[in-house]
Amino acid sequence: MVIKPKQTTIAYRCPHCGEGVISAVGMFSLSADMVRLKCPCGKSELEIVYNKDGKVRLKVPCLICSAPHHYTVSENLFFGRDVFVLPCPYSDVNIGFIGELDRVKFELSRTELELLQILEENGVDSFAALQGDSEDMMTDPQIVDIVKFVISELEAEGKIYCKCNPAPNGESAPAERKECCYDIEFTSDGILVKCTDCGSSRLIPTDSSLAAHAFLHSDALYLE
Repeated sequence: MVIKPKQTTIAYRCPHCGEGVISAVGMFSLSADMVRLKCPCGKSELEIVYNKDGKVRLKVPCLICSAPHHYTVSENLFFGRDVFVLPCPYSDVNIGFIGELDRVKFELSRTELELLQILEENGVDSFAALQGDSEDMMTDPQIVDIVKFVISELEAEGKIYCKCNPAPNGESAPAERKECCYDIEFTSDGILVKCTDCGSSRLIPTDSSLAAHAFLHSDALYLE
């Protein structure tokens, strides 16, 4: 009996040129070393690392934010789903796709239509413009005000979760929340929200109005 090696398809859309980047990934190649899926334009790449604990760690370029996002999934999830999407944590835009080839291609195409609509609605004429210009970061007071407003609203509603106040798992009623103090720090990359008790933090990007408005629709903030 010949055992078929585990294999899946992974894809992302380059935030610089907008091209869909797609490739097959096998268990043998993944277990050897880090796998890098590079865009032909040379300006972005997706990284995959397989760990001994059976977890697959991914670093995926983001169309909305200026920095890539990190994800950790199980080996069974990575190789066992028909399709599995990785969303940007600050918006509802899917930036990574894993699964069967045809399903991944479909999701990649569907997301492209959504992105084109977002571009049109925001008067943006290219995918690269989604990330903004690093020289213009933090120059629009309106963007900062949007982010500060959402953070204050989430804190008032008890929707900021950290190590002191972990998010409910859906199986049991949430425990009584601990009173925490959340600091806001302005950095060159955005607004850093940090719990002064446990040190958990999350960086909110403010490098484009699109990223800020995406955060406006967040229903919770998870600090790590």
